[in-house]
Amino acid sequence: MQKKRIIQLLRLCVALLFLPAFVVRCASILTPTGGPKDTLPPVITAMTPDNFTTRMKDGSKIYIEFDEFVQLKDQQKEFFTSPAMKKKPVLSIRGRGVVVQLRDTLRPNTTYALNFGSAIRDNNEGNPLNAMRYVFSTGDEIDSMLMSGYTADSYKADSVSKTFIWFFAADSVENVAEYDSTLFKYQPQAIARAENNGIFIAQNLKPVPYRVYAVEDRNDNQMYDPSVDQVGFLEGTYNPAEQPDFAIWYDSIRQYPTAEPQLYFRMFTDRAFRRQMLSQSTRPQQHKAMLYFNAAHPRIEELRFDSIPPERVIVEPLTEGRDTLALWFDVPSAELPDTIKGSITYFKHDTTNTLQSVTEPLKLEWHLVETKEQEKERERRERERRKAEEAGEEYVPPKEKNPFAFKLSLTGEVNPEEHLTAEFDYPLVQVDSAAMLLTHTDEENNVTDIPMRFVRDTADLHKWRIEAPWKLGGGYTLTIPEGALRDVAGMSNDSLVGKYTVMDPEKFAVVKIDVIPKTDSAKYIIQLLDGSGALKQERRDVTRGLVQFNYVPAGDIQLRVIEDMNGNGRWDTGNVVERRQPERAELYRNADGEEIFVTKTNWEFEVTMDMNELFAPVTMESLVRLLDEREQQRLRKEAERLLKEGPKNRNENQNTGGGFGFGGAMGSMRNMGSGMM
Repeated sequence: MQKKRIIQLLRLCVALLFLPAFVVRCASILTPTGGPKDTLPPVITAMTPDNFTTRMKDGSKIYIEFDEFVQLKDQQKEFFTSPAMKKKPVLSIRGRGVVVQLRDTLRPNTTYALNFGSAIRDNNEGNPLNAMRYVFSTGDEIDSMLMSGYTADSYKADSVSKTFIWFFAADSVENVAEYDSTLFKYQPQAIARAENNGIFIAQNLKPVPYRVYAVEDRNDNQMYDPSVDQVGFLEGTYNPAEQPDFAIWYDSIRQYPTAEPQLYFRMFTDRAFRRQMLSQSTRPQQHKAMLYFNAAHPRIEELRFDSIPPERVIVEPLTEGRDTLALWFDVPSAELPDTIKGSITYFKHDTTNTLQSVTEPLKLEWHLVETKEQEKERERRERERRKAEEAGEEYVPPKEKNPFAFKLSLTGEVNPEEHLTAEFDYPLVQVDSAAMLLTHTDEENNVTDIPMRFVRDTADLHKWRIEAPWKLGGGYTLTIPEGALRDVAGMSNDSLVGKYTVMDPEKFAVVKIDVIPKTDSAKYIIQLLDGSGALKQERRDVTRGLVQFNYVPAGDIQLRVIEDMNGNGRWDTGNVVERRQPERAELYRNADGEEIFVTKTNWEFEVTMDMNELFAPVTMESLVRLLDEREQQRLRKEAERLLKEGPKNRNENQNTGGGFGFGGAMGSMRNMGSGMM
């Protein structure tokens, strides 16, 4: 018991270090015009009532005075209270200080924290006073326990900034095995917020078990909105008095406190329940209509139109959940009426949220509306026609530009694994592949016909591939004669001729991965990313053995691995109500903790991936090690940036620690190795 009280006192001391009221800063002397830029944040000189006041009353006013004039910026996003108040306090500037007017009815025997974030800045240069907090209690005591954690995007494996962490006392919420409704039925007793690096330090907690959730709150409405906000949850309960100790320090570059995380949230975007219904139908183009459904995966039994045979209607899903559909009408323009009438039979939710088959009418109207450019062109041609007639000459209208639109490079290098790709604005309904010709000319000018296939992408109606047995050396000529391609609008192509060579593999790198799975039945998805995290290549259904990526451009790469638990070939998000975590996605790291690797021309990059190591349970020790390694990489990049800026800019960018007036370690309390997941 004595040991626990000592630990609590240590934690309280660390908490006190956060208080801006204890900031010390050297006296500053007015600098003449043209001197060094002021980079110091304002300093608190007085608080009325004092910080950590107890027995605070409803309607109280708080005045925080500074050593210089200040301003409020982005207070709607930066300022929040813990716990949340229905009526937010009103902040205003008075003299050299900020007045906080409490408006809500305060809960009895409750510790409140007013978190200002970076809302308070000096009036001249806008230097923020980061992480400022004012704490009071309506009872006789101030809750003083702390807990830290880290919020990460479960797919990108990168930090999520400015996430709110909600703490619910376990004995104040129900715990039902079948579902979790905590976020929808209860208000949190304490709130913390992660900084830009994803780390949060929750203060003024009670020594009781909490259910803990992380919510992004993009709408700033202090509510969790499924399908809008990212969310994270932890199994079980967590008592700050029973958690392993952790170190806290001040990040002098980012200018806010940070810490070793005890908790780890894998954030994801959940899907909200939506009542199924056809919410809107439009016809933006003559041959195209749009159907918008309120929920994903509509179950459609029949689409019928009075003037169009069913086989002439092409249905194209435009979203992953198929809640938006495009309808293409394979009918000559002259035969399409301005108003297409018909009906749709599909399953719709009734008032009891039961899906029932219904038939609803469709009325799809379209009218030709000239753009300003089309109007100007029509008027120009009309003037030319009148001018020719007045001169007694025959008017010959200029040849219309072919409206058949496509994206197909007619020169360049072909990746033999990806072939040539062509993309069309309208779906093709006629392809005369027999009329197309692909020839190869070798170094001795010998010309050979090459067999080719014009194949549509199974996932995209607009995308096609020109597949052939491409070989290095010589050149290829692709000829697509006029009229070989026709789309649903009846438009066809002009004659096309493309000239290509094949990529030389010696100008690229090869990435080889020896995969050691957890079990022989386990499946993974391995993604090759560039240095900025953009997806370049992907291999699905990966099991034991060698995975190879060819034609990798020289430069930085990353390797993301998804533990495909259900083997469906894609990453699956989580569900907070069903308490289902998202599938794990991790960036591969080598023994030195590096996640970004450099590939070189005509060079093989080989790694061994032991999935037992990559997807090992996350502990506080492993998470601290991961974040330390990432921090070292970040600091190296920061040092490189400062070196490029030069000494003048470096001096201007230095800050003495925001409103805290200290740098380096604030506290260190280590008890590593406790399990987190």
